[in-house]
Amino acid sequence: MNGITIVGIVLIALAIIGLTFGGVSYNDRDTTEIGPIDVTVTKKERIHIPPALAIAGLIGGGLLVMVGMRRRAA
Repeated sequence: MNGITIVGIVLIALAIIGLTFGGVSYNDRDTTEIGPIDVTVTKKERIHIPPALAIAGLIGGGLLVMVGMRRRAA
């Protein structure tokens, strides 16, 4: 597999995640020491992926995979 095909597969995977879940969630932790006490704050962050962008990523990823396969065959 060449680099173009791998980028296309990653783009397709991200687009499927965007279409299925609407985005990606992760936890952001911030720890502060106040004297002998450690205070940790955890915030849940979300990266929203619009459906139009996910569909464009799916189409673009498919095109990259096809170009990568065509280059390999030639």
